[in-house]
Amino acid sequence: MKVVALGGTGATGAVAARVAANLPQVREVTVADRAGGVRIDIADGRALRDLLKSADVVLNTVGPFYRYGPAVLEAAIDTGTHYLDICDDWQPTRDLLAMDGAARQAGVRAVVGMGASPGASNLLAALAVRELDVVEEVHTAWPAEGDGDAAATAAVVHWMLQISGRIAVVENGEITEEPPLRPVALTLPSGATGTAHTVGHPEPLTFHTTFRPRRATTLMVARPGTIAYLDVLRHDIDTGRLTPDTAATALLRPTPVRLAKSLLRRPAGPGTLPRFFAVATGGGRAVEVRLDHPTLLDDMAEATGLPLALALAQLDTVPPGVHPPEAVLDPDRFFHDLARHHPEARTTTIR
Repeated sequence: MKVVALGGTGATGAVAARVAANLPQVREVTVADRAGGVRIDIADGRALRDLLKSADVVLNTVGPFYRYGPAVLEAAIDTGTHYLDICDDWQPTRDLLAMDGAARQAGVRAVVGMGASPGASNLLAALAVRELDVVEEVHTAWPAEGDGDAAATAAVVHWMLQISGRIAVVENGEITEEPPLRPVALTLPSGATGTAHTVGHPEPLTFHTTFRPRRATTLMVARPGTIAYLDVLRHDIDTGRLTPDTAATALLRPTPVRLAKSLLRRPAGPGTLPRFFAVATGGGRAVEVRLDHPTLLDDMAEATGLPLALALAQLDTVPPGVHPPEAVLDPDRFFHDLARHHPEARTTTIR
């Protein structure tokens, strides 16, 4: 199998390329990026197609996905190249899934949103849902804290998009849009209790099709002070005082005025909720599945790039079309493979 790793010189792409290169079914990995390897401007459709036509699979880690995701998948379909990405924007996820018919006709297998969240989170949800006869609610949650980095990275800018404007959730069995940072109080089967807050992610959009719940959200597990400050940034983005780029800088370098405003907010805290989990309810039952690992979730490049490469190992079982992870990947195999790279990573199911 010949693989092209688009964005393979970036932190996440480098992890995916490294892991993919060691898979037994992979014989060649070509790293392609504007910054190194095979230099490519993916906005150049002809150059992109010339690159992909000699590959079997493309691993796409180039964001922002609202700008580049559909164009790369379209090029993959045109060249008959199988496709995996880490898209964590709900709007372009909708556009990518709409290309299912074209992918099926071309015989192209595509899995979208296969990082940490979405990705591993979807497969945690799949483990929880399979325990139920009826699915009423599905929630996934991941840890979110500012890390104090000196630079407003693309990931932080993207986070500002996710906590502003309107986001997709499932309510009463339908996809609806609402403001982010809504509190969701949870009591889990383990006895853990606390409040997490909504964020814009693709999981509710894809769960609506795969699990058909009455309610679904993606949640952040964060300290009250973090949520309060994010809410100040959300307000300033929505009112035009900040752009996502300037909000990213304001997150990493808080101003006294915004800090003071955040102190006036009193969001509920996460209590004893685990850091990374899914919970599904239905028929009077609840199932919690958590991923326990002391360090993996602190390295987001590893936590995102590794699942992408591990999904590549299952691509031969995926039917043609464009799919979310929970629809076509084996969660047991995925977490088994994850533990081979990180022996301390384990899933715990609590009923």
